[in-house]
Amino acid sequence: MNEHDSPDLRSLATEPEDLDGHTIEELFEYLESDRTPINPSIERSAGCRIALEALARLRELTPDLLAADAEEEPEPSESWVQSILSGIALDARSGRRIPITDPTSDADLGLTEGALRGAIRAAERAAPGAVVGRCLFDGEVTVPGSPVRVRVELSAPYGVPIPDLVRRLRTEIERRLKSHTTLNVSAIDIEVRDLHGLPNPTEGQR
Repeated sequence: MNEHDSPDLRSLATEPEDLDGHTIEELFEYLESDRTPINPSIERSAGCRIALEALARLRELTPDLLAADAEEEPEPSESWVQSILSGIALDARSGRRIPITDPTSDADLGLTEGALRGAIRAAERAAPGAVVGRCLFDGEVTVPGSPVRVRVELSAPYGVPIPDLVRRLRTEIERRLKSHTTLNVSAIDIEVRDLHGLPNPTEGQR
């Protein structure tokens, strides 16, 4: 790979998870074709649509940035891109059902963990350059009122003040949680696992 190439995201998904009968590789190919011709099986799947949206955001990163990280990580299973792809596959699983309490209604309302993870991942748009990896909920999300701790793993862009980035992301995640759920969120923990876009150490030697 040279500096003008971008890595093949499909090759980074070493253990693709099934998404209603589909895989991350299939979804990536479908995205690359601009979702044409329309595949009803994919478009009808909530999990596939969540994964497609996350893959589209990941693809927005510049090819040079992805290429640099791929070159620095010869074992893609440990790279930050692979971690994000694993998180996308996790997002698409429905997981537990999170009830939404509404004292003014007798309706049985709720959403899945997968849908909420997708909403949290989309919060990265409020912090340009941030890439959300895994997102976990610690606590009994199925029991209304139980304290829940939200844990988010993050890859931050090199050169951006991390406290400010994390602050913006936490504010947006909190807003989304309040908008979409009635969870009793005790804390939102954001862990910066790595930096992307690191300068090439050989540049200073030229």
